[in-house]
Amino acid sequence: MNLMNTNYSIRDEIRDFWSERAATFDESVGHEIFSEEERRGWLRLIRKHLGEGEGRAALDLACGTAVISHLMNNVGFRVTGLDWSDAMLAQARAKAKTRGADIRFVSGDAENTMEPKESYDAITNRHLVWTLVDPPAAFREWLSVLKPGGKVLIVDGNMGKETWVKSLQKFWAKMTGKQLVSHMAPEMMARHQSIRSRVYFSERMPAEAIVDLLRQAGFEDIVVDRKLFDIHWAQARKMPFLRGLERMVQDRYAICATKPK
Repeated sequence: MNLMNTNYSIRDEIRDFWSERAATFDESVGHEIFSEEERRGWLRLIRKHLGEGEGRAALDLACGTAVISHLMNNVGFRVTGLDWSDAMLAQARAKAKTRGADIRFVSGDAENTMEPKESYDAITNRHLVWTLVDPPAAFREWLSVLKPGGKVLIVDGNMGKETWVKSLQKFWAKMTGKQLVSHMAPEMMARHQSIRSRVYFSERMPAEAIVDLLRQAGFEDIVVDRKLFDIHWAQARKMPFLRGLERMVQDRYAICATKPK
């Protein structure tokens, strides 16, 4: 990786970062699903906002190893998983083959999908929006590939917002001299923080800011759903105590928006 190359953009850096994490991505709680309780929570959320798939076409953006793609497939959608990382797509294809899931995977940029206009009934993504360099353009793109009346379901969170648990963790580290345990190596964490400092939502990402951009892009009937306790509780039970506690108090949300008919 040649960071001195002026043609190496922030988008390339994001792609390469996640490619390097692909092999171990599914080992982390909050990425793959590790309990039936969490699986039921996700299926509940999808059905609540998107309904049963019934063969309708869905585009799972930045699908990674296809966790959400499989959930959408389970609900009955005809799923296309799109990701810019070939390493992630390799993991996704292997998982789908093992599970016998009929999911189409394509390489592409979530901000410029190159998918046909008005071809999808639903778009999903999880923890994608914070990585977007140009969310307004991305949301216009998503609107264009949705059919009239189609919906986008965004699952993300205001991760830059300091929680009392995070403050407690920092205080504990200062008092004991012990570093906070991270699921990433220090070098990867530094790269993660560097990327975060240069994307559109470099600091906080309140749901209201996403709602405003979705509305500007042309979406309507926008709903913010913070009732994700079943998902977060199932995840927290698989985490070390303080990390699990932080998961429960973070400002995480789902946002569903509709393309006008």
